[in-house]
Amino acid sequence: MKTVALAGNPNGGKTTLFNRLTGAHQMVGNWPGVTVESKSGYLQGENSIIIQDLPGTYSLSPYTSEELITRKFLVEKKPDLVVDVVDATNLERNLYLTLQLMETKLPLVVSLNMVDVVKNTGRRINIDKLSYLLGVPVIGISALKNTNVAQLKEKIMKNSGTEAKYHFPEYDKRLESALMMISKNLAGIIPSQDLRWYAIKFFERDEEIWQKVHLDATRKEDIENIIGTAEKIFEDSSDSIIVNARYEYIAKIVGMCVVEKDDFTMSLSDEVDRFVTNRLFAFPVFIFVMWFVYYLSIQTIGTIGSNWVNDVLFGKWIPETAAAILNTWHVAAWMKSLIIDGIINGLGSVLGFVPQIMMLFLCLGILEDCGYMARIAFVMDRIFHRFNLSGKSFIPMLISTGCGVPGIMATRTIENDRDRKMTIMLTTFMPCSAKLTVIALISGTFFPQKSWVAPSAYFLGMLAVIGSGIFLKKTNLFAGPPLPFVMELPAYHFPKLSNVTKQVVNRARSFIHKAGTIIFASCVIIWFLSSFSFNLQMVPENQSMLRYFGTGIAPIFAPLGFGDWHATVAVLAGLIAKENCVGTLRITFGSGGSNTFVHLLRQTYTPAAGYAFLAFNLLCAPCFAAIGTMYKEYGDLGWTMKALLYQTGLAYLIAVLLYQVSELLQQKITLTAVLWVVLILALFVYCLFFKKDKSEGFYQIKEMMKGSDLL
Repeated sequence: MKTVALAGNPNGGKTTLFNRLTGAHQMVGNWPGVTVESKSGYLQGENSIIIQDLPGTYSLSPYTSEELITRKFLVEKKPDLVVDVVDATNLERNLYLTLQLMETKLPLVVSLNMVDVVKNTGRRINIDKLSYLLGVPVIGISALKNTNVAQLKEKIMKNSGTEAKYHFPEYDKRLESALMMISKNLAGIIPSQDLRWYAIKFFERDEEIWQKVHLDATRKEDIENIIGTAEKIFEDSSDSIIVNARYEYIAKIVGMCVVEKDDFTMSLSDEVDRFVTNRLFAFPVFIFVMWFVYYLSIQTIGTIGSNWVNDVLFGKWIPETAAAILNTWHVAAWMKSLIIDGIINGLGSVLGFVPQIMMLFLCLGILEDCGYMARIAFVMDRIFHRFNLSGKSFIPMLISTGCGVPGIMATRTIENDRDRKMTIMLTTFMPCSAKLTVIALISGTFFPQKSWVAPSAYFLGMLAVIGSGIFLKKTNLFAGPPLPFVMELPAYHFPKLSNVTKQVVNRARSFIHKAGTIIFASCVIIWFLSSFSFNLQMVPENQSMLRYFGTGIAPIFAPLGFGDWHATVAVLAGLIAKENCVGTLRITFGSGGSNTFVHLLRQTYTPAAGYAFLAFNLLCAPCFAAIGTMYKEYGDLGWTMKALLYQTGLAYLIAVLLYQVSELLQQKITLTAVLWVVLILALFVYCLFFKKDKSEGFYQIKEMMKGSDLL
């Protein structure tokens, strides 16, 4: 069995090429960090060759856990062939990784992706000359359009398992002399074929390599002297010497094989970006875009499909057909209630939102595939940085709009440990597909004519993130300046129908599969608890076990406006899966069509209570799957509990504030409402504006103490 590794920079098209080569359907995104762990599949038509899709990395001097995965796989596993996916539109930056791959002396094929985009810009790349200068095969492809992918497959089959025939890149003679002397010190300890790579890593003072390779004191001192001498000669640090040498080498290659445009005209992408990334217009444009997305999904097109599913499919056809069959079979009353009131009503209330979810993902898929979502990350970086947040945090949050689990996993691309832990804590504030069912229920039930309600949930999550960033950065846990965020903006292009369709179908399938497993089991359990007493006798909902259990906890939620047992048990069921909030309400309110259900909700709760219910479920502790992922990423139960307590506490305070302010605005003035509003507002004002900022003083003291005996 032969292993072929796909390596390359983030957002260079690796996952798209992986799908082409294997026939798999991995998630394809237009921002860095989509591949958060390595994935593998067989080369189509060749079951003897495994294609390994590695996380994107800019270099083999890793700063994040994901980049470390890529380096360890390449250096330790030593694949039979490495396919370096190079973004032809950013050749200079991508070739930096190519040189490092050549330094490992692994068999290499360069896949020059997006050559069609380069051609459209007027820039020309002489691929044959590039191949000659590097000494490795170079294939110009377009993974998106499947151009020359067949030729790449042939190269993979031909070159996998063969020895690397290219020469190491040769840098400045003074640097080469230092590397040669370091190699002599490593001879006999490191295999001869790896000497070059290890010599460079020692020269760069790569901490992991210095710790991994055990050298005696004499060799270490000799290598340090060699590095120190080189730094004096170049008048620069050792890692900068290597970086400069590589880019000088790249400049020579690019100068000989690339013909630049001879004019200075702006591309269409540049013209559009002047508006959508403008400091004045960028955020208003973003607000309008997200309003329009939710308007199409929740208020208009998506609602047409959801109304049919709720009112006709699960409102009449399925329950009436099921009731007729069960009556014909003379099924017991409890079984009939389980099937119709529990399973059909419960699942139907969740599945009824599939059209709206599909419409939302269709809109988001188009925005992502055309390149606009990458601009949003750029725009939000400017906003986030003002509030002491890293722009890199927004990428996991964008991914979380589909599901919180991959969003949390995407935090691995954040190299700063403080920023990463804080992002894990805040990522699930963004509304995922499961929370969309709650958003759609509340907006459709209490605010049917208000198009601002659904998108307001999205921006409420963002405000919670920004406010939390201001507060948490003032604590000792997260003190410290955020790292700068640098990412490339892909050129705008028309969305590819197949990519968008795959995303919509895959996410809808995942949602339906979840409904058929976790939600199904939850509906059965909730029906049982709401239909039987503690003596296991079938009783009405108001005499059931669930009612007594919910009534005992309900006072906790009274300040939020929904302090009854129906909403209380719905919130608790939402911990299993957020879709359960809707299914539980439907079951506990008894049988009846969707119109009856909506009527009962409007009778029981005020619109303010409904929005408070939405806000609490949007911001509180996520589902069990996301909690498990948080624990896995933190690697610590204490950190996980801190995150859950913070999320739930903030959700409670915001929901109380929203409800109580609404009561006061409606002139329902009570001492309790005034006290709640004053206390919560005072707490928020203190935390955001008056609490002492430790992100500078504490961080600076900590940095000064590094390396001393005190730390």
